[in-house]
Amino acid sequence: MSLFTPGRRWQPPFYPFKKEKFSLRLLEATERIVKGPLFGCRMCGNCLLQETAFICPMECPKGLRNGPCGGSTPEYCYVDKTRPCIWYHIFERSLKMKREEKLMEVLPPLDWDKAGTETWGDVIHQVRKVGTGRFLKSLVSRDRVKRHEIWESVFRPIRQPEWWNGDSEYHPPAYTEPASELEKRLRNGEFVFTVEVIPPLGASASPVRKSVEMVKPYAAAVNFTDNPSATPRMAGMTCCKIASDLGVDSVLQITARDHNRYSLQSKALGAAELGIKNILCITGDNPAIGPGPQGSMEIYDLDSIQMLWILRKMRDEGKYLDGRSIKNKPSFFLGAAASPFASKPEFQAIREHKKINAGAQFLQTNLVFDAAGVEKWLEQLYKRNILDKVYIIVGIAVLKSLNMTLHLKKEIPGVVVPDEIINRIEKAGESAHEEGITIALELIEKISKLKGVNGIHLTTMGNEQIVERIVRESGVNTRK
Repeated sequence: MSLFTPGRRWQPPFYPFKKEKFSLRLLEATERIVKGPLFGCRMCGNCLLQETAFICPMECPKGLRNGPCGGSTPEYCYVDKTRPCIWYHIFERSLKMKREEKLMEVLPPLDWDKAGTETWGDVIHQVRKVGTGRFLKSLVSRDRVKRHEIWESVFRPIRQPEWWNGDSEYHPPAYTEPASELEKRLRNGEFVFTVEVIPPLGASASPVRKSVEMVKPYAAAVNFTDNPSATPRMAGMTCCKIASDLGVDSVLQITARDHNRYSLQSKALGAAELGIKNILCITGDNPAIGPGPQGSMEIYDLDSIQMLWILRKMRDEGKYLDGRSIKNKPSFFLGAAASPFASKPEFQAIREHKKINAGAQFLQTNLVFDAAGVEKWLEQLYKRNILDKVYIIVGIAVLKSLNMTLHLKKEIPGVVVPDEIINRIEKAGESAHEEGITIALELIEKISKLKGVNGIHLTTMGNEQIVERIVRESGVNTRK
């Protein structure tokens, strides 16, 4: 365990991919010896310690550099329950140190050319560029504004290279007309229902067509998952194209787990050409909870916030990540996942705020079973003045059995099922599914009245025929 970073190191440090001069190798070795025991440093060459309360985010098994995943908990990391969620500790220490504003800056993905190399040389080079005497004087200056200005002139270019140039500001979309039917309905004030459809395990498209036709009259959009629980299924883009051909707006999920910076950009352009305009950026379940043989558990190339930042700039600025111009800019309505119950509401609000700043126009929440808890989370979003900058679609599941309910409670990261719900399903016995419908309708009735909620995302677990009943009996689908 390192001195300042809670938890033990996930992997040994990186080493350079290239041959370097002896002087640089000596500096790298010195930095590794010093920062390893102090911070659990992995020598990523892209140090962010100042922005993350001096806790190294590379301790996260997913390598997330902009905040926790939707499965974060105060107790442990869901990938390895013997270790703490490192981002929970970063948030906690940042608030104690009154450095929470540092968490809002959208930080870049790793530049792997620098992996295994030192950061101290970059700092020394930048200090010289700013002026060594000027920098040293600022350290003892009583002028906080001037001190901060000089400090930033040294460290900002290091953490924010020109190819990224992230910030902590809100960036409204640069277009005026709705990009999709879903966005159009939300802009018009309609309370929407979206439906999650799990792609089939086989190569036949008939299950997709059947499910889409079943929910078509009641859903503003159909959302296709991207290998949920790290289990391979038919590609979501294929399912979205099928839905589009049937005249139904679709939401394409793209997971950071299964994509790198290159495939993300090419897939997004392909989706735009196919008429798929709604994209939901999510981190994705870790391979640890999927079937074996287990895939790589090393660092994800991107996190969901970085995905949003890249896609927003492709859409609004017509730029690839590497700076090249896009001849025909794509059109997207960008969304992100939200997890109101993963940790403290104030922590989650920071996470959601950062996603909105990065480019999220709608938030689709994890499954919720507590309307009062959703209200507390919304209050935190309101305090951050972001409720008017995003559409919120709350996830509701229709429970079918006690086993399913217990599975959600124990196995799905970020989902909290109150004991009251479990007791009701258990007491219902053979009528558990009917009780699950009643619970879903009660939750929809309460949640739809909360200020800031714009829709419901129904997860039916393959039971799409229940959508008609839920929408009709809820009585909220026509509200404006």
